[in-house]
Amino acid sequence: MEKQAYLDFCRSLSGALLDQPFEGDFHTWVARHGENGKWFALVMELKGQTIVNLKCDPMETGLLRSAYQSVIPAYHMNKTHWNTVFLGGDVPEEELKRMTAESFLLTAKSSRRKRQ
Repeated sequence: MEKQAYLDFCRSLSGALLDQPFEGDFHTWVARHGENGKWFALVMELKGQTIVNLKCDPMETGLLRSAYQSVIPAYHMNKTHWNTVFLGGDVPEEELKRMTAESFLLTAKSSRRKRQ
């Protein structure tokens, strides 16, 4: 899947917003929830390749890493809860969309803690 097609898919998710929050960085995009501002996908360049960081259920992170060469522990993120996917790698487009939708759902939850 090409970068622009991937960004368009992220934009198509209900309530999703895309922005470029890093001043002077025109290659990095953040896909986030409009309601709570949480990121569900971080699209950036790493050594000339486009990568995407996606939140993942910890029970699934290792499975995906062993199933696909282009899925690795997340670059600059929590490696228990996030994976990095190299676009154009061996992850089929439908699986990438599923992984993105899962990240979208996992990050939709509020992280507000009960106040005592």
